[in-house]
Amino acid sequence: MKLLKSAVAAIAMLGAVQVVQVAHAGATLDAVKKKGFVQCGVSTGVAGFSNPDSKGVWTGIDVDLCRAVAATLFGDATKIKLTPLNTQQRFTALQSGEVDVLPRNTSITLQRDTALGLNGAGVNFYDGQGLMVAKKLNVKSAKDLNGAAICMQPGTTTELNLADYFRANKITFKPVVIDKFDEVIRAFAAGRCDAYTTDASGLNVIRTTKLPNPDDYIVLPELLSKEPLGPMVRQGDDQWLDIVKWTLNAMIEAEEYGVTSRNVDQMLKSPNPNIQRLLGVVPGVGKNLGVDEKWVYNVVKQVGNYGESFERNVGQGSPMKMPRGANALHTQGGLMYALPLR
Repeated sequence: MKLLKSAVAAIAMLGAVQVVQVAHAGATLDAVKKKGFVQCGVSTGVAGFSNPDSKGVWTGIDVDLCRAVAATLFGDATKIKLTPLNTQQRFTALQSGEVDVLPRNTSITLQRDTALGLNGAGVNFYDGQGLMVAKKLNVKSAKDLNGAAICMQPGTTTELNLADYFRANKITFKPVVIDKFDEVIRAFAAGRCDAYTTDASGLNVIRTTKLPNPDDYIVLPELLSKEPLGPMVRQGDDQWLDIVKWTLNAMIEAEEYGVTSRNVDQMLKSPNPNIQRLLGVVPGVGKNLGVDEKWVYNVVKQVGNYGESFERNVGQGSPMKMPRGANALHTQGGLMYALPLR
């Protein structure tokens, strides 16, 4: 009898915990629905990822992901508001609730995913830290930079990664830390430092869009770190995490099955059961996520699949012309592999 009472008490306590978790899980989702838009934290301007044009219209793969989340939730990819955040502001803005999600070329690390109270919702760009130098220095490798002054921004993992790499190779460097993005680029262009370091994708963007003579600079071949970039949300809100995570997976899976913004209407007639399930012809994935059954259709129709977003923003359809590389589908030698939507 005593054991039975203990078991009943334990079950009751577990039920109470579950009720609290469920009640807390929808906090962000309820707030987003109430205000009628998704507030996304983005960079202050990194071409290809999140950047405004001359008319103030923002584009980039991170902006596309924000739009895709809005399409999942509201069926309308335009229901977003963007908050530009520098490297030091971004985590505080998410922690405080100023933004709902942070799709801002941010590396997912253990410390950020634990101690900062955040959760990574997947990777939308596999990257690595690189170094850029002027060709006139005749530097061919990062190992040739012993004693070099290196420009970087604060509030990132770059200085720690740089210190690890230089220490491992028994060479030294002098950090030149500058807060504002445009100022650090001007400092590098003016010769205040010998090299500039950030994610390799960012270096290619800066070289092609920010420096007056792109051919005067090279990105060195070494990658100093792994930088899996992806959206982050606050911990303790599983329902919102699911929506962001599965929106990204849906974009990848749509590319895997050849479903694009141009053919998605025809694909509604596909006999492939995976495509039928993906596009909501066969119901289930919408109900499980708590959204409309046609949520993936809305994402692909209004935003595109992952490959379409990549190509127009940073790939061959963009000024950056980055190769897919690690961001190709797993079937094409890359790392992009969607969790199954079923």
